[in-house]
Amino acid sequence: MKIMAIDYGDAHTGVAVSDRTGTLCGFSAVVTAYRPEAVIEKLLPLIAEHEVTELVLGHPINMDGSRGPRAEKAEAFAEQLRAASGLPVTLWDERRTTVDAHNILAANGKRARERKKTVDAVAASLMLEGYLTYKKRNG
Repeated sequence: MKIMAIDYGDAHTGVAVSDRTGTLCGFSAVVTAYRPEAVIEKLLPLIAEHEVTELVLGHPINMDGSRGPRAEKAEAFAEQLRAASGLPVTLWDERRTTVDAHNILAANGKRARERKKTVDAVAASLMLEGYLTYKKRNG
């Protein structure tokens, strides 16, 4: 059982894949593409290569719990991803993951330019970590 977390963005999409036990992040990367179809086109080979069985997509809910345009965009992308991959897609509340990723990278001495290259992969890893913890606690 491998799970892929996806932090979908306008130009950069972070990807993190769990190990086979579903307890650790074993792989992370950033996919650069602008159109949803192009993102999916780049994700499908990664899904196959890593033998992913479940997808977790960041759901950017507003801090007050409401859904805005970004959340709706993620929901539409989830439908496209389900259809293209044939895998279940779970929408996962991603509030603060990008902020936390920037803080982690900054605390480790990464300058803004260096952070820009990896922040989406770190955000996807944080999302995956949260989801794996949830699954472990709730079966």
